[in-house]
Amino acid sequence: MAAQSADDRARWHAAWELLLPAAAAPARTRGRSLRSALREAVRSGRLTAGTRLPSSRELAADLGVSRGLITETYEQLTAEGYLRSDRGAGTWVGDAARAAVPAVRDLAPRDGHARVDFLPGVPDLSLFPRSAWATAHRQVLAELPHHTLGYPDPRGLPTLRTVLADLLARRRGVVAEPERVIVCSGVAQAMTLLALALRARGHTATGVEDPGSPEHATLLAASGITPVGVPLDDEGVLPEALREREIRAVVTTPAHQFPSGIAYSAKRRAELLDWARSVDGLVIEDDYDGDFRYDRAPVGALQGLDPEHVAYTGSVSKSLAPGLRLGWLLVPDGLTEEVVERKRVMDLGNPSLDQELLARFVQRGDYDRQLRRCQRAYRDRRDALVAALEQHFPGVRVTGIAAGLHVIARLPGRWGPQDAFLARAAAAGVAVRPLSDYDAPREQELTAHGTAAPDEVCLVLGYAHLSTARIREGVGLLARAVQDLGPTRAAVQELDPTAAAVQELDHARVQSTRR
Repeated sequence: MAAQSADDRARWHAAWELLLPAAAAPARTRGRSLRSALREAVRSGRLTAGTRLPSSRELAADLGVSRGLITETYEQLTAEGYLRSDRGAGTWVGDAARAAVPAVRDLAPRDGHARVDFLPGVPDLSLFPRSAWATAHRQVLAELPHHTLGYPDPRGLPTLRTVLADLLARRRGVVAEPERVIVCSGVAQAMTLLALALRARGHTATGVEDPGSPEHATLLAASGITPVGVPLDDEGVLPEALREREIRAVVTTPAHQFPSGIAYSAKRRAELLDWARSVDGLVIEDDYDGDFRYDRAPVGALQGLDPEHVAYTGSVSKSLAPGLRLGWLLVPDGLTEEVVERKRVMDLGNPSLDQELLARFVQRGDYDRQLRRCQRAYRDRRDALVAALEQHFPGVRVTGIAAGLHVIARLPGRWGPQDAFLARAAAAGVAVRPLSDYDAPREQELTAHGTAAPDEVCLVLGYAHLSTARIREGVGLLARAVQDLGPTRAAVQELDPTAAAVQELDHARVQSTRR
């Protein structure tokens, strides 16, 4: 390698180990292996632009391969732009290639630092019915007609739309003819499709519950719609607030409001529909966990009362797994064609195999069995969380316990201030989220379902993804982290007799739902 400079020789030796396995490859693949190894050395930056390579004679002798093989490799990579060559003057690394990104990033949302994670919104993924899902998968693959693997109807396969219509009518009281059902990639895509359709019709703003899911506001804003916070009381969104804001569409979670946990009252449901009819508006109903109710049958969907003024959406993200990206959207007749066309342009429809698989899973009765299994597990975990909170935080008020996958825990002010509480929790490795994270800015005093009062710690605690043992461990960690902020259990009655009485009432309410 005498023709190389000292710097070139140093760079070449840094890339040398990449070529040794390639040179030892079987004769029929040796050339391809050498070309791949040299490409990787250039792309990774181990061989930088301007580095002079050994002559074909020198490299062939060093690697123990034929000179013709090296000559062919140099010529091929010169033609591709990785190398450049001047006749009689040698071969250099070209400057066309750039180093590749060193690793593939994983942007999946997760908290990898918390010892115990009480953040809401995640089901227990270990409950995913792998065996039943695999059985349905084998059956579908064996029986699926070849033509089904072509481009699907953008609304979804007729088989799945028929199955979903029956399921939603039976379990959620939805008016769900198959022609009204649109299969989509979860509630996120359903919201995006609706927002784009509303924007095309001249809507510039849409109401969102306040407090409510930040995702609703984010999806609307990404589609060109301004989200407008609409406050709640104990019965649901305030119709007068909708009129004051002069909007004609609102996103709601009436079966189990997120995050407050209330179910809209019958009176408020009627008032909300009266508002929609009076402005020729649209109520978007996100039925994110409507199947999980522990004290009685789940509250039926709002859409069943007026399918021409309510767009209904849900998914299997809480009942099976969010990674499946399977959901559904039911829209009023006047919006159907527009939404379907946007779905077609967006992705040409959901994967046919996944749709057939979900249809088969529901038809076999596996979906209903999965819901019953999850409901039993989540009820036990809710009970464990409420009991642990009552044990470690005397005077705590727990609400939103009748349904869903999270509760609201209101700790008296003696455990505050809230910022100090949250800092202690984070330092102890316990991930919690305050109710204030779900509020929009306001000027007036907040309702019972808004941000905590100045002397109150108010937390939204998810429990579905945690075992009962992890729940007890997490609450214990939290209590130890903030123990000097609050009183001893023995002092609660003396400090606040009313808080103790309220705690007993809440405990009795939890007990009544344990069945």
